Amino acid sequence: MFQNHEPRPQMSSVAALLTQKQHLLSRLEEYPGPNEREEIERLLEEVDARLNAVDRPDRL
Repeated sequence: MFQNHEPRPQMSSVAALLTQKQHLLSRLEEYPGPNEREEIERLLEEVDARLNAVDRPDRL
């Protein structure tokens, strides 16, 4: 059997990332200024990378 040596995030960690993503998406809907928009998009990229790492832990 395949054994992964890296621990998988707990479900609460995934739930927290999804909650953070929803909050960031909501902030984008409020038409932020250009600087804030860039920061929100950067944070969204980080959250997405972490969520993708749950599926593929070798990518983190």
